[in-house]
Amino acid sequence: MKDLSGKTIVSRLLQMVIVLFGISFMTFLLTYLAPGDPARATLLAQGLMPSEAEVEALREQMGLNQPFIMQYINWLVACLHGDFGVSYTISSGKPVASLLLMRLWPTIKLALLALVIMLVFSVPLGILSAIHQNKPIDYIVRGLTFFGVSVPGFWVGLILILVFAVNLKLVPAISSGGDLRSLILPACTLAFAMTAKYTRQVRTAVLEELHQDYVIGARARGVSERKIIWGNVLPNSMLPLITLLGLSMGSLLGGTAIVEVIFTYPGMGNLAVNAITGLDYPVVQAYVLWVALIYMVINLIVDISYNFIDPRMRVKR
Repeated sequence: MKDLSGKTIVSRLLQMVIVLFGISFMTFLLTYLAPGDPARATLLAQGLMPSEAEVEALREQMGLNQPFIMQYINWLVACLHGDFGVSYTISSGKPVASLLLMRLWPTIKLALLALVIMLVFSVPLGILSAIHQNKPIDYIVRGLTFFGVSVPGFWVGLILILVFAVNLKLVPAISSGGDLRSLILPACTLAFAMTAKYTRQVRTAVLEELHQDYVIGARARGVSERKIIWGNVLPNSMLPLITLLGLSMGSLLGGTAIVEVIFTYPGMGNLAVNAITGLDYPVVQAYVLWVALIYMVINLIVDISYNFIDPRMRVKR
């Protein structure tokens, strides 16, 4: 495997531009074909009962009467200048970019806390299951992970609300995102399925390393099992998980919508759902572009960091 040279990084950046162009076109096309009239929805959101003449006048003002390709080109050129338009219904007249920026940090906080919770549980459980392969503790961990990946996330969130917010009253059911207590339930909901998946990944990676020749040789030389596990097996088995961790961070930033709605969390996902139900297409279009860009940037950063962490990724040219 070759390292990521400057030429490769430039090639990846060009690929990102092409992918973003495709995503922008498909997103704009789907919102264009979606049922409903954004102009009428905008007037209704302002508490008005518009006439057909008022709707047509607003459509003309918003440029919705133009051909599709002209609407797309005008929107794309504006996006390239950092102008993603203004909100139609959620916050009428407010720039979409400022709306997303306000919601970005709460979503990042939620995603980071979910990742931390996931790592705290999945890494020890995966190691424990691998070390005690085909023993009772291994079967218990594997059974728990099977349950974790099987149940839907919204069900987990509702159960956590019922137990810890309604019955025990330890944490609030509605999350404001302002303090740690309000982040616990939504973060645990996101981390639940991820913990099950990563526990399996850690178990598989550790088992693969335990069957490598260098482990057999170390045992033959009398090296302690503890030193083999902590000094060699764990560092090598954790390397493939770095890529998965980066991809999970990207998917979390775009996939927290259901959890944010359940807990009324003020994040980007909740904003996107409200935009979809309110026909606020500029917000939807910008949200999809932002999430796609964040996902690809994180993926590129992970690939570059992986190249530096693992010496086997670097070869002399």
